[in-house]
Amino acid sequence: MKILAVDSSPAVLEQIGKMVAEVQPDAEFLPFERSLDALAEARRSEIDIAFLETELPELDGLNLGQYLKELNPFINLIYVTENGEHGFAAFELHPSGYIKKPATAAALRRELDDLRHPTSKQAPKRVFAQTFGNFELFVDGKPVAFKYTRTKEIVALLVNNRGAQTTNGEIIASLWEDSGDPEKKVSYLSNLRQDLQNTMNRLKLPGVIVKQRGSLAIAVDKIECDLYDWLDKKKESRYHYLGDYMNQYSWAEYIHAELDEISWAMEDDE
Repeated sequence: MKILAVDSSPAVLEQIGKMVAEVQPDAEFLPFERSLDALAEARRSEIDIAFLETELPELDGLNLGQYLKELNPFINLIYVTENGEHGFAAFELHPSGYIKKPATAAALRRELDDLRHPTSKQAPKRVFAQTFGNFELFVDGKPVAFKYTRTKEIVALLVNNRGAQTTNGEIIASLWEDSGDPEKKVSYLSNLRQDLQNTMNRLKLPGVIVKQRGSLAIAVDKIECDLYDWLDKKKESRYHYLGDYMNQYSWAEYIHAELDEISWAMEDDE
């Protein structure tokens, strides 16, 4: 569980952090004094709960809450503030709770015990990446239709790289093994990246693809994947590698040896 807290006062953040450690010792606590820094973090990882002050410089807590809900509609917003004037405006965002400063451990525990939405440990993820057999990306149980078939292959490559940033050059080398016109490939990749962004926006999946200048990555904590589950849970996983992996892509053949070794090691442990 990831708990975000945003307040311009370091003392308040420290206080909330101590109470969170007492009430939810297993939670990852992410304190920020600047709302824009908090928003950047929410774009990188899925936040379950956000404690927000309403009055913040740069971007106030109400607007920050709106942006956080756009990134994750199931986030639990809990406002912690001295100013009751913003109470009605805050509740228009359908927050999980509202705590009047100074916050107490009892108030914080009460809100955490009565969350509006289940946390990510309980809530099913909307995105499922199937890698065993043919690769397929599902959202809400339905396969995703991209404008270009190569866009789907980019997603497959990112899933295969398990959260590592993959450069444009690496994508081009994997998708086009022949020696074609480099400029045409760069131009085509630009179209594919735009198709990927448009598709994620259409499906309301911000943050699933992590973009940096000249590279892309998959946010592994925002998707369910048969490969990831199998690697993590081994024999306890409900998914099983049977020798087939992303069969439609030639570059995936190089991964078979690694997966075979892991599978053989599991059998030896029996």
